[in-house]
Amino acid sequence: MRAIQIFQPGGPEVLIKVEIPTPQPAPGEIRVKAEAIGVGRPDVLVRKGTYKWMPPLPTIPGSELAGTVDACGTGVPTSVMGKRVLVSARELTVRGGCYAEYICVPANSVFELPDSISSVDAISLPNFQLANALLKSNGELPVKAVLIPGAAGGVASALTQIARSRGSRVFGTTSTPEKASYALKNGVTDFVTRDPIKLSTEVMERTEGRGVDLAFDHLGGDSIIACLRSLAPLGMVVSYNVVKGAPSSDVFQEMRSLLGRSLALRTFSMHTFDQIPEVRRSLMQTAIQQMSSGQVKAGSAQLLAFEDIRTAHELLDMGTSIGKIVIQL
Repeated sequence: MRAIQIFQPGGPEVLIKVEIPTPQPAPGEIRVKAEAIGVGRPDVLVRKGTYKWMPPLPTIPGSELAGTVDACGTGVPTSVMGKRVLVSARELTVRGGCYAEYICVPANSVFELPDSISSVDAISLPNFQLANALLKSNGELPVKAVLIPGAAGGVASALTQIARSRGSRVFGTTSTPEKASYALKNGVTDFVTRDPIKLSTEVMERTEGRGVDLAFDHLGGDSIIACLRSLAPLGMVVSYNVVKGAPSSDVFQEMRSLLGRSLALRTFSMHTFDQIPEVRRSLMQTAIQQMSSGQVKAGSAQLLAFEDIRTAHELLDMGTSIGKIVIQL
């Protein structure tokens, strides 16, 4: 079978296409034939060798795959044959393995897909799973408004849709008119400046001095400080990545300067749920139900061929891609 392996960290050129034996399921496992494979930021971190939960090299990267069960090991009911499923590396002992035509995984690790969700759309489900988790960060207190810098991103788009489905006003920033158009389709209600010096002033003006209840930041740097200044009383910033590095100034001192608002900052990772799989799986089942019922929709996908995985990583490195990048087999 075809697969992509990494033998050493580096740029897209270290993604090597290989031909390896098609795996056979062990007892308790199923084999899934891939129909769609997701390409995302965690894959880039693995490729660069900087992922905190880095698998040993050489490795097959890839965090999500949708396909059909075509073989099962002993102890697995044959009734699973032919079922359409989502494989998420969040359910596996090693975060990866999905850049391949076939993958063998524990039978109880996959998520069965309803007919209403295509294999390509299913690749977006982990983003909605993450968005559901992020929106629980404040204990699910009432949320009138949220702020989402970089609102055209995959997770940001999922956050926007779920926040809007709950009646929240969504403030977003984007870097291009094309990304603004995409974010608008996903439900952003108000666009504010990307300039971190002016951002909080705009948010406060648009909310009549109140601010937002939650801000979800993946940029870091000046953006975290801008998000803190944009919060309403008892508001919270949730930092789920730091693309631009650590905060630009002393966060604690900034929070003390805003003491009258009693603000909070939370760092967040889905790895929090590594030890509580029942919650993690419940979040995914919620995402499947939301998409199946039409409450949320997968964004437009950029479809590429298996041979174009390096191109997919180049697009991610440039930051110009809009929507989920999906390898379609």
